[in-house]
Amino acid sequence: MAKAKARTMIVRLISTAQTGFFYTTQRVRQGFPLSAVKYDPKVKRRVLFVESKKREKSK
Repeated sequence: MAKAKARTMIVRLISTAQTGFFYTTQRVRQGFPLSAVKYDPKVKRRVLFVESKKREKSK
């Protein structure tokens, strides 16, 4: 029997200031991709963060 997919998924919000800073959060799998204005400590400003799927570690 196949395993059911989780209702939520872990995503990574990456800074558009291209500093490499990111936040990790959860969202509903069926929802729209996230974007949010959050604080980036590397540039000491609030910038737009956009979603990128969190990559799993390969074994």
